Amino acid sequence: MQMKILGKFYFWSPGFGAALPASYMAILIERKSRRGLLTIYMANQATETLFRMAVARGAITPLRHGEVLLFCITAALFMFFFRCKDGLKGFTYSALKFIVGKEEIPTHSFSPEAAFSKTDRKIKHSEKVSQPMNILALTKKLMDKVCKHGPRHRCCKHYGDNCISYCIKGFIRMFSIGYLIQCCLRIPSTFRHLLTQPSRLFSLFYNKENFQLGAFLGSFVSIYKGTSCFLRWVRNLDDELHALVAGCLAGISMMFYKSTTISMYLVSKLVETVYFKGIEAGKVPYFPHADSIIYAISTSICFQAAVMEVQNLRPSYWKFLLRLTKGRFALMNRKVLDVFGTEASKNFKDFTPKLDPRYTVVPPELPLELS
Repeated sequence: MQMKILGKFYFWSPGFGAALPASYMAILIERKSRRGLLTIYMANQATETLFRMAVARGAITPLRHGEVLLFCITAALFMFFFRCKDGLKGFTYSALKFIVGKEEIPTHSFSPEAAFSKTDRKIKHSEKVSQPMNILALTKKLMDKVCKHGPRHRCCKHYGDNCISYCIKGFIRMFSIGYLIQCCLRIPSTFRHLLTQPSRLFSLFYNKENFQLGAFLGSFVSIYKGTSCFLRWVRNLDDELHALVAGCLAGISMMFYKSTTISMYLVSKLVETVYFKGIEAGKVPYFPHADSIIYAISTSICFQAAVMEVQNLRPSYWKFLLRLTKGRFALMNRKVLDVFGTEASKNFKDFTPKLDPRYTVVPPELPLELS
């Protein structure tokens, strides 16, 4: 159809041109509540794809540990918005509150009197435990004393802990959560091969990625909390600007779990947050149906890469397209597209499709035998 309308076969027509109207109509059918998430996801995919294309063409030189640097900048801005009044809302605010804790929110209503009275009640309750539980009660009482009796600045709101135990507890909590998350993600693949390979059960718990994710989350929280406490001691006040420094330093924790996907997603989410803040402040105009347009353009960019230069597409998204089309996306005659200079057949050099000569402009290499 495009050939009839345009009269020629252009570089962008098999991928971008075909996907643009199709993806725009598809997003209009989707529920409005899901359009924003899909737009951010596809914008993330398209941005990474464009970056890979630019690197392949020599237009951009990738930085070493670039994803870590990007995460540091993004984390600093997100934590600054988190500390500001009405800075973040919705899921992003709840997620950061869960990760770093409500003690880092300047406006939280957790009073020191309530904290100490709650701790005293726990200690009194432990003293009433029966004789066989004395060792456990003494250990718990000792831990409470260690946590409470230590250096804590007057501006710090972690009333039940000193600054040192506050950071250590934050690391242990998020390390455990990260470790369990990675274990849960590996359960389906592990149990699928459990009958034939029982030794895979040990790899479920003793896997390098499990500890890497745990170290990433745990060190992020402990570095952020430790830096915040240190700045409160040095400057003798609690300031939202501390979050910029603490968030940037905490971003170094991605060295344990490098992920371009996480960095790019957070950048997309940050751009969305800043854009909507600009709309609320009246600084940026509101564009109706912007999410649908961005989704259509982003999807078209990814499909352009899937047709013309698969090597620059994120591998996980390419596998998704193959599952979605039952492998048909890989059956294109990409050798004829090499003329555009994108090495379209780079990953398909040994593949030549069998084509019906009645529907080809030039005789195919492997003509389809007609009965």
